[in-house]
Amino acid sequence: MKPLWKLVFMCLLLMNCAMGYERADIIVAKDGSGQYTSIQQALDAAPQQHENLIVILVKNGTYNEKLLIKKSNIAIVGEDRDSTRIVFAQLRSEWSKEHGNDDFGCAVVNIDSSVHDLTFANLTIYNNYGALHGIHDHQFAIYGNGTRIILLNCNVIADGADTVSLWNRKDGMYYHANCYFEGWVDYVCPRGWCYITDSRFYGHNLSASIWHDGSANKKQKFVIRYSYFDGVPNFPLGRNHRDGQIYLLDCIFSNTMADIPIYYPPTTTSGPWKWGARHYYYNCHRIGGDFDWFADNLSAAEGSPKPEDVTAKWTFDGQWDPENSLPRALPFVSMPSPRNGVYLSQSQVQLRWLPSRNAKSFRIYLGKAPKYSIKPPALNFIDEQDVPVFNTEKLEPHTTYYWRVDEITPTDTIPGTLWHFTIR
Repeated sequence: MKPLWKLVFMCLLLMNCAMGYERADIIVAKDGSGQYTSIQQALDAAPQQHENLIVILVKNGTYNEKLLIKKSNIAIVGEDRDSTRIVFAQLRSEWSKEHGNDDFGCAVVNIDSSVHDLTFANLTIYNNYGALHGIHDHQFAIYGNGTRIILLNCNVIADGADTVSLWNRKDGMYYHANCYFEGWVDYVCPRGWCYITDSRFYGHNLSASIWHDGSANKKQKFVIRYSYFDGVPNFPLGRNHRDGQIYLLDCIFSNTMADIPIYYPPTTTSGPWKWGARHYYYNCHRIGGDFDWFADNLSAAEGSPKPEDVTAKWTFDGQWDPENSLPRALPFVSMPSPRNGVYLSQSQVQLRWLPSRNAKSFRIYLGKAPKYSIKPPALNFIDEQDVPVFNTEKLEPHTTYYWRVDEITPTDTIPGTLWHFTIR
């Protein structure tokens, strides 16, 4: 006889088929068209122990609920990044009055220390306590002590400090891509290892935007690539009370960023950095003019890494390679490799992409632009295949190539985004 949870999930899958094809194990919809009307109900229904990823698809709407997550290997995926919203007002100090030092429950999304391999994708998480009460003290959007936590194509916002607080000091590892972060003091403040790429930051305070605690292991790093920082006039970039190692590569700073290097807060009682100041930059620029303190110094980091060495896998010291194991959670093809707009030296290129959760096969299109042309060319159909990897033939030097991947699903063909790269 099958375990009860397996029978329940078989019923859920049959219900999903009746609703129209979606690669999702559970569907949440406020209008009652899914199995559940709240996300927490869906989380509670998932089995405690399971081998395969459970995808919870959340239909558009505003879900005014606090999530308490104690199960692993789950992806919570919104129907639309801006229209699927998890909103709850919670001030940390108010929570502490009733619960003491137990912070589990002090945020909109609360992740238990036992949780691993948790993904949020294509939605907004917002702690709106400050908007309701005019207070901008600590109010977490995400708080937790798990590991291998992924944010893809998300908006994460709080009206106070510590918006994203993933605080597993010992072995916490976090990967975030194509996200928007907003808040007050230290609004992105990981402990352990963290890699963020292709994201936007907006700070409302005059203390710091980013913060890192890497004091438990000298190898722990906070790496940010291909991202944009903005904020109120004279917003400082960052600080760290404890030992931390922060890398910023290929980042753009708005003209409102203050001329203040990442610093050690003078009022802290944590003690001095035992490994010294470890803040490294490469190819970072500020609109309106650069400051000397973020001049290229990547070679001064331990091991003298080159820019091409600084990948997600390198950030996590080989313990985790998220970009080669990301879940198929989003409703569209994403994460192109080579990354969009890059310049390459090799004449043969391997094209890779992250498929959508519903994809069955892929149609690949490729075209080259005339020399000095800024207009995308007409694309030629190259191949249809069922794997998200394609090796090109030898390509011409000094040429820009455009490519697109259309996905074939059981019910439709979804046109992909136009990407490009240039052979030097």
